Amino acid sequence: MYFVVREMADKLTEIMAWKRREIAPLVRDVPLTELADLHASLPALPSFAQALRRADGQLAVIAEIKRRSPSAGAIATGIAAPDQARKYREAGASALSVLTDREFFGGQLADLEAVTALFRKDPPAVPCLRKDFMIHPIQVRQAREAGASAILIIVRALTDEEIAALSHSAQAAGLDTLFEIHNEPDLARAVSHEAKIIGVNNRDLAVFTTDLGISERLIPQFPAGVIAVSESGIIAPRDAARARAWGAHAILVGEALMKAADPRELLQQLATAT
Repeated sequence: MYFVVREMADKLTEIMAWKRREIAPLVRDVPLTELADLHASLPALPSFAQALRRADGQLAVIAEIKRRSPSAGAIATGIAAPDQARKYREAGASALSVLTDREFFGGQLADLEAVTALFRKDPPAVPCLRKDFMIHPIQVRQAREAGASAILIIVRALTDEEIAALSHSAQAAGLDTLFEIHNEPDLARAVSHEAKIIGVNNRDLAVFTTDLGISERLIPQFPAGVIAVSESGIIAPRDAARARAWGAHAILVGEALMKAADPRELLQQLATAT
């Protein structure tokens, strides 16, 4: 049995405490059968996992819609999520990450709903990750209803019981799961939960410092067959090339693409970097 490291009296602790208070009024028992029935009743979703394994050998780019963050402050506070999603799709993004946390990142669940509604009205659809601080299966239900193809599990922020509940709920709802890690104990816990997609967050969410060397150290330790994602701090083709060299199948890029004058050019440079 692994346990959460409690020495993170830090920003992540603050965020998780807020999130628990925020969702408390919504919390109820969410049986797996309820999620399976919901999945069966809704339109099929594009596969997030399949999108991260590109047949052409390029890096998959998960393009993030992010208005602000605790580390960067305001990034693009006035953007409309569907407009940014359309730009990313036209630029060739393999998948999207849509931040739905309002308090710290300026997002909302309505952003995800608007993006997936756009894709239903104007195909093709790009698989979307609900990027939020997930704690309870009710958030998984929200994600499936909003059209997400995957959810995020931040390993260091959760107990093993919470991770198992989220993972099993996502599976029942037809969603992929991106397990986010930052160190070796996180990796061991993700593997113990049979993670199929593991993302290394190069940013320490405790203090919001960034070090690409975290991916360099951890990705080569992934079990065979696991989809490897490098997240945060990737701003230029040289960073993407480093991630590819370490074994990443995909990179998650937010701030750099949000600020880019031409997202298409930057995204293509990142995807083809060697």
